[in-house]
Amino acid sequence: MQQRPIGISEDRSDVIRDLAETLNEQAYTSAPSAGEFNANAPGSNGIVLIIDGGPLSWGTVNHVIAHYGPVDVIIDPPEPKSVFLKRRVKLLGRAAVAGQLAFAIVQKVIKSRSQKRIGEIISRYRLNPMRSSAARVHEVATVNSKNCREILKKLNPKVVFVHGTRIIKGRTLNCVDAPFINFHAGINPAYRGQHGAYWARANGDEDHAGITIHLIDEGVDTGQVLYQKKINPKRADNICTYQYLQTATALPFVLGAIDDALAGKLAPVTVKLPSKQWFHPTLWGYLYAGLKRGVW
Repeated sequence: MQQRPIGISEDRSDVIRDLAETLNEQAYTSAPSAGEFNANAPGSNGIVLIIDGGPLSWGTVNHVIAHYGPVDVIIDPPEPKSVFLKRRVKLLGRAAVAGQLAFAIVQKVIKSRSQKRIGEIISRYRLNPMRSSAARVHEVATVNSKNCREILKKLNPKVVFVHGTRIIKGRTLNCVDAPFINFHAGINPAYRGQHGAYWARANGDEDHAGITIHLIDEGVDTGQVLYQKKINPKRADNICTYQYLQTATALPFVLGAIDDALAGKLAPVTVKLPSKQWFHPTLWGYLYAGLKRGVW
């Protein structure tokens, strides 16, 4: 199974593969509990995480804390639905957005029926989706606010890791001298945007159902790639469980990217794949993929 970014030359494959094997052996067995750390402990390890505050992003935070100790966490709350829908209608049209809203209703039912599988993934990979008392939390109105930039400048991080936020604009990306690194639930650049694993499987493209750890620029998942990894979904997996599996799969590579950044050894590459941004499926598109390919 490939550990290196998909579509690049082999010159880094041995290094990435060795790192992946080491991290996969250690990531779920050797880390102490995040609860053993004191969030008020003095000093800083140079790590800041910016997250959306959801359970998956806290799973990433807790894994990082278990390996590095307390970290500063900035929470970027979801933008108002009215703003989101207005932009989406302008981009995709009313019919597509209506289909996406219809799917969102069905998705709630799917998620409710997927709790057993979600629980299995959480247990297998020791994901901790709860807000951590070992995190120094900073609340902001938006990651692109002046307040957020002031917090970042004060913290002066060596690396900023991002999970689940809105698009980060250049003023924030350039406010500190540190790389911004993102977890993306898809293989870039072929499956940028939303539901990358679902769309890869719906397209019959199983080899590109996976995750990407990449540098952040001002585009939508267009930054250069650091790590990629294919996921191995089971028959019980669906559009509501893929991201749990993807987050769990990504954890060793999250640590690897942070280690690289702290050591000044980031080695980003450009992946040679067709580039496309994907969005939420419409209800009718979801049903078509399910009936045609058995991908739900």
